[in-house]
Amino acid sequence: MRYNEGMKITESIFKAYDIRGISGTELTSELAKAVGKAVADYLPTEGPVVVGRDMRPDSGELAEAVIAGLTAQGRDVWDIGLVTTDMIYFAAGRFEELAGGVMVTASHNPGKYNGIKLCGRGAVPMGATNGLLDIKKLVMDDDYKAAPAKPGSVTERSIVSEWVEQILKFVNVPALKPYRIAVDAGNGMAGAIFPALQKKLPFEVDDLYFELDGTFPNHVANPHLTETLKDICKLIDEKKLDFGLAFDGDGDRGGIIDENGVPVTEPVMGAIMAEHFLKLNPGATILYDLRTSHIVRDTIEAAGGKAERTKVGGDVIKGMMRKTGAVLAIELSGHYYFKDNYYSDSGLIAVMVMVSILAESGKKLSELVAPYRKYATAEEENFRVDDAKEKIAALKEAFADGEQDELDGLTVDYPDWWFNVRVSNTEPLMRLNVEATTPELLEEKQARLREVIEGSK
Repeated sequence: MRYNEGMKITESIFKAYDIRGISGTELTSELAKAVGKAVADYLPTEGPVVVGRDMRPDSGELAEAVIAGLTAQGRDVWDIGLVTTDMIYFAAGRFEELAGGVMVTASHNPGKYNGIKLCGRGAVPMGATNGLLDIKKLVMDDDYKAAPAKPGSVTERSIVSEWVEQILKFVNVPALKPYRIAVDAGNGMAGAIFPALQKKLPFEVDDLYFELDGTFPNHVANPHLTETLKDICKLIDEKKLDFGLAFDGDGDRGGIIDENGVPVTEPVMGAIMAEHFLKLNPGATILYDLRTSHIVRDTIEAAGGKAERTKVGGDVIKGMMRKTGAVLAIELSGHYYFKDNYYSDSGLIAVMVMVSILAESGKKLSELVAPYRKYATAEEENFRVDDAKEKIAALKEAFADGEQDELDGLTVDYPDWWFNVRVSNTEPLMRLNVEATTPELLEEKQARLREVIEGSK
């Protein structure tokens, strides 16, 4: 084996959960083809590989390169074209003949970026702990199996109808009401897929930014950031709509906004869905990442479920779901994972579960979520630090009277507030999440935490 001297490779584009870098310089067609070849060789079982892509300017070119790499190594390919990322996971889970899946996307990142997400048979994730580093090594060493005499074939097909059927399995369709709603696709892939679902729903839809445009001319497609929701909130207010839905660039995350233009936070969404799934599966296990509001834990336990904390990250969460049999998992970033969706996340399933719960409740969305808006929670805050270990030690000392654990970073819990601080794997940053029982206590504790992190005792 040898180091790949044939092309320039920026090693840092191989992240913990995917491959992601600047288009044309860090992520090129040549590299995408190499990844395709490596995936073809790495997947341990025979069968075709499903390939999809988002709407970024070079996603078509990169997908073609991935397909060229796969077929060069003898793999047959299903090319399902422009899709949301969750459709790749669905395909790899739904169609048993598939050996795995590749999605060309950089999710919600700005238009200058692109990326590649991978999964194996049954939608099993491929991240740094289970396959991605092996893919990286094959690419870096330029070390592939001998190419077969006959390359693999490419079959173009659509799975949109099957995907819509899958979404509707999570919905009490007869209970749905003729809601008037707004939907913001953010110029991302939900703009291509939501219309197929809409045909099955009794909704009147005002759409925003359904035109596919990977340069994101209107706003960053990331519903986790409240500033990206200004336009849909304004539309809800102007037209007095029942609620709004907003999606990220590759459509695997979705958010919901109430009739007053107030976004429902990810933990509140998760808590409401947790209660719903525990009614369907009494006593079941539900996972939540350790940054997530205590409203999720409280709701799961009050509903008779088993609440389990996890480290941050989709690969970790999916692995724990399979291990524990959890019916649902909730991540602060807005990813929701469903056992009955091959343990995979989906933005469309998540928002449609919420809409189904809303319809069954007979309430307005603001009324439905009000009991869950119990805690004062700060948005994640980043700090640039030189010595993360030193800062962690200072925090442990300063808050030694709290209940501490180091499952992922440092979590310190008190009866009326808690915080978690984690160190970024790729940048000299510390990420802080804080929650308290009142806004006043939250502000006080945030100030104290900043003092410690920024150096003064």
